[in-house]
Amino acid sequence: MPTNTIDGRSFEVDAEGFFVNRDEWDEELAAILAPLLGIEELTEAHWAPLRFMRADSAETGVTPTLRRMQAVGGFDVKDLFALFPVKPAKKMSYLAGLRKPVGCV
Repeated sequence: MPTNTIDGRSFEVDAEGFFVNRDEWDEELAAILAPLLGIEELTEAHWAPLRFMRADSAETGVTPTLRRMQAVGGFDVKDLFALFPVKPAKKMSYLAGLRKPVGCV
């Protein structure tokens, strides 16, 4: 497996760059990664869905999809697109230190 190193921190990634080991992630690393995705600062509005994703995936064993984010997490999909433009599910899962959601292209 490839390894990424950012700010002296290394973490294992899959072929698409998503975290392999969720335990290598923390919120400080997410804040470092966000500008790489065009998000200058993670606000509480950003953290709420990221924290939900981590908690939900810890419980279910899979990364939640946008549909689950809406149905179970209560997040408005339009708001998620505004916070994480273009590909919110992929950006959120990357920033949350999770694998890409099933069904994402």
